[in-house]
Amino acid sequence: MSHAEFYERALARIFRFTIAVGLIGTIVTFALHGPRVAAGFLLGSVLSAFNFYSLQRLVESLDGSGGASTGFFAVRYFLVGGVVYVIVKILVVTLVAVLAGLSVSAAAVIIEILYELIYART
Repeated sequence: MSHAEFYERALARIFRFTIAVGLIGTIVTFALHGPRVAAGFLLGSVLSAFNFYSLQRLVESLDGSGGASTGFFAVRYFLVGGVVYVIVKILVVTLVAVLAGLSVSAAAVIIEILYELIYART
């Protein structure tokens, strides 16, 4: 397996882990804290997945294979910040729930690291 194939598979797994952690976290949050907090976690998870995907596209564009522009790289953080503000102020969702949802991609990366450590084929 080439390095490119390895990284493509790892990125695909990380994205799937992001979705799985977001859904499981939303269900657990709903059961423990109710629908409003679960909605905040879910929205944060969606933003986290969007952020991961856009970073992936940015790296692909820097590699020369097309994708997002570097201008979108800077604008993305303002977009995420604006969406978080709207979620917290207008939808009256707790900031902690949204921030917990935003950490879903980081959790997915940690799961991918553990996956590679357990199933490493060298």
